[in-house]
Amino acid sequence: MKDSRIKRIEWARLSGQRPRKAGCNARLGEHGKQVRPSIARIVTDDGIAGFGWSRITQEQAGALIGCQLSEVFDPQTGVQEQARVLEYPIWDLAGKLNQRPVYALVGSQSADDETYRVPCYDTSLYMDDLHLRDDEAAAELMAAEAREGTARGHQAFKIKVGRGAMHMPIHEGTRRDIRVIQAVREAVGPEAKILLDANNGYNLNLTKHVLGETADANIYWMEEAFHEDPRLYANLGEWMRSEGLSTLIADGEGDASRHLLDWAQQGLIHIVQYDIFHPGFSRWIELGTQLDEWDVHSAPHHYGGHYGNYVSCHLAAAIRNFEFVEWDEATTPGLDSSAYSISEGYVNVPALPGFGLELDEEIYARAVRENGFAVGISSYRQSLTFARELLISHHST
Repeated sequence: MKDSRIKRIEWARLSGQRPRKAGCNARLGEHGKQVRPSIARIVTDDGIAGFGWSRITQEQAGALIGCQLSEVFDPQTGVQEQARVLEYPIWDLAGKLNQRPVYALVGSQSADDETYRVPCYDTSLYMDDLHLRDDEAAAELMAAEAREGTARGHQAFKIKVGRGAMHMPIHEGTRRDIRVIQAVREAVGPEAKILLDANNGYNLNLTKHVLGETADANIYWMEEAFHEDPRLYANLGEWMRSEGLSTLIADGEGDASRHLLDWAQQGLIHIVQYDIFHPGFSRWIELGTQLDEWDVHSAPHHYGGHYGNYVSCHLAAAIRNFEFVEWDEATTPGLDSSAYSISEGYVNVPALPGFGLELDEEIYARAVRENGFAVGISSYRQSLTFARELLISHHST
């Protein structure tokens, strides 16, 4: 791979929308329609560009100007720690310099394999029914949303539960959770996978009650039932085994316990869901390998960023026990993802260099001007010169 030098870094937020508004979860209000992915682009001295999600600051970008790719990226270990604030653009650039998809850089798939695909789930079934007083009307609304997902090619669906944690009285909210789960199962058929996410809105007994009442729905995983607690998860696991339930325990999104991996290694948690952006792609490769050794599964969270839909597909190539891509359906002008598609419950991933995405030059340039920044070798040298002159002036006085 050519050892190019970083000549320019740009950053901006793009603005996109989901097909419909996303409602509440157990602990937060309405999530809305808008998505605003933060996109950085790096350009090398030979004119090749890579782009991707980043929260880099202008100061951090300036510190990376002039670096050679070999200083920030190793084909064996990925993006080096000091540059991980820019790792998605760097991975994209590495793929383009190699003329290979990122999934072919991190996994065993051939760069010529045009049939690479990864299982995904529809993550859009939020609590969109809270304005309705009648449980049956609420259940039908959520079932209709699940049917929309089926029409888009999904065969796995995550339902937000925990209405009784904040938004409804506990008895009424739990009763509605159960009815919604039953209605969604009826809508998507017996073969589809149903996942539940309580966002820590249940306790142990509520979790058992809901899983018991929906046993016929064959819940695939229970996510964030309550804040991670090894005693409670051990109790839940024993109870599920005694009830003949095969539901898996998933956790790790958000403010996860620092002991989470220990509990996963002990078999108390079956699926780890750290965010795709924090700790990030390179760390997830390391983590996924470790989880594979423990026979623990991986399902990175990323809701709200849109861009995570696509990079999660490439990460899957590096992890044997990868479960699903969390699919947050959205359209973001400026971010061309048309090479990706969903069918039969899978994301069909394009055999294109990098992450297989394209930027609209006009839209991105406008976003950089309006809400972002650009740092190049010339501007960085100018800022260094100004800083030196300021320092000399200070000492002379």
